[in-house]
Amino acid sequence: MHNKKNLIKRVIDVCMTVVLLFLMAYQVTGEALHEWLGIAMTVLVILHHLINIKWYKKLFKGTYHSYRKVITCINMLLMAAIILTAFCGMSMSAHAVPFLNGMAPVSLARQLHLAMSYWSFALMGIHLGLHIRMLFSTLKCGENARKVFNVLWCAAAVIGLWLIIKNSILGYMFFLVPFAMFDYSMPQVLVLLMNIVMLLSFSFAGYEWSLMLTKKKEK
Repeated sequence: MHNKKNLIKRVIDVCMTVVLLFLMAYQVTGEALHEWLGIAMTVLVILHHLINIKWYKKLFKGTYHSYRKVITCINMLLMAAIILTAFCGMSMSAHAVPFLNGMAPVSLARQLHLAMSYWSFALMGIHLGLHIRMLFSTLKCGENARKVFNVLWCAAAVIGLWLIIKNSILGYMFFLVPFAMFDYSMPQVLVLLMNIVMLLSFSFAGYEWSLMLTKKKEK
């Protein structure tokens, strides 16, 4: 039963990551599919929280060391960003849930949706990175294989950071760029690959952060 639940968790997590990558590729999906993917992500997030309900039950129990404080803070910020992204997206819906269109002023919803979607993207990456250390501990691989993986991940993270800067991602996140700029001439595979590399950059930052917090806890 426990193994089955863990399998369901992993499947949901993988589905959320894949849907996220396509959500951040608007020029690949188009408006209608983008909206339905947003609905799918909302459902997956709800399922994710339901299957991890025990985490909420333990919120006010135990000691809050640095690692737990950071994990809790990132989780709460991620949940808030996703809720705002979904709310604003539904407020502008023309295909999936048009009956919810107008819940918020379009100009506000558009800017907030843009910023919160990239905050969700960044925080999701950090969230993955903070938890990947525990996944590594369960995998049986040699030290050399792990070193090679870390080098490749680090290289991808550097390229991802360059793409984050080049594509003005921080400008979107801090309301400095009010409208999304998409290059429709770029091959769709390349768009998705860029999103993967940027997500790897945020996850690498989360992973390194988790290592720092763990070392601090051990001291």
